[in-house]
Amino acid sequence: MITFSYTSEHSLLVLLPPPAELSKQQRIWFMADSARHFTDVEEVVVGMNNFTIYYHIDTDITALEKKLKQLWQQSEQQQFQHQPRLIEIPVHYGGEFGEDLFTVAQFHQTTTKEIIHRHTSSTYTVFMMGFQPGFPYLGGLPENLHTPRRSQPRTKVPAGSVGIGGSQTGVYPFTSPGGWQLIGRTEMPLFDIQQTPPVLLQAGDNVRFIAESIQL
Repeated sequence: MITFSYTSEHSLLVLLPPPAELSKQQRIWFMADSARHFTDVEEVVVGMNNFTIYYHIDTDITALEKKLKQLWQQSEQQQFQHQPRLIEIPVHYGGEFGEDLFTVAQFHQTTTKEIIHRHTSSTYTVFMMGFQPGFPYLGGLPENLHTPRRSQPRTKVPAGSVGIGGSQTGVYPFTSPGGWQLIGRTEMPLFDIQQTPPVLLQAGDNVRFIAESIQL
């Protein structure tokens, strides 16, 4: 069941209970897309297992909550038959491109080759975009790859770095600080202001990582 949390005088956070799962995220996408058509809603921002609604200051809050509860019930009956795009991302694994690959292998008591095999054998779903323009939060990381974030984040993570953080995997579109375990790097740009849209990935897309090269 959804719960509500008011984060300001004109914003409402709609929450689902953990864990984050594709079936829940599909219902979130349905509700968020529907809520965007409400006359009293200015903006909807999708998160992981949640979304935030920004509404007009004079909105009838009780009526808004009622409509959202109705959407939640409707979402249960939806047949989500959307055919997602499949985006393949080539990755240079290990070596200078994936400085934490050996650490991840040690954590899971296996080899670096096995970590790469697990990472490239799965199909991931973009649950949401955030943190940086073009940064995808991907669902579908196998449990045998779940790895804690670094105890000391890096002050500079190179653009294109592929990392694992907890139960998530993703790609850094820009150079930035970051605490995920880095296992590789891609040369494929995830954000290009010259393109329309400028982001490579969108919520609902499927992603597969392809080993372009391996340094052990």
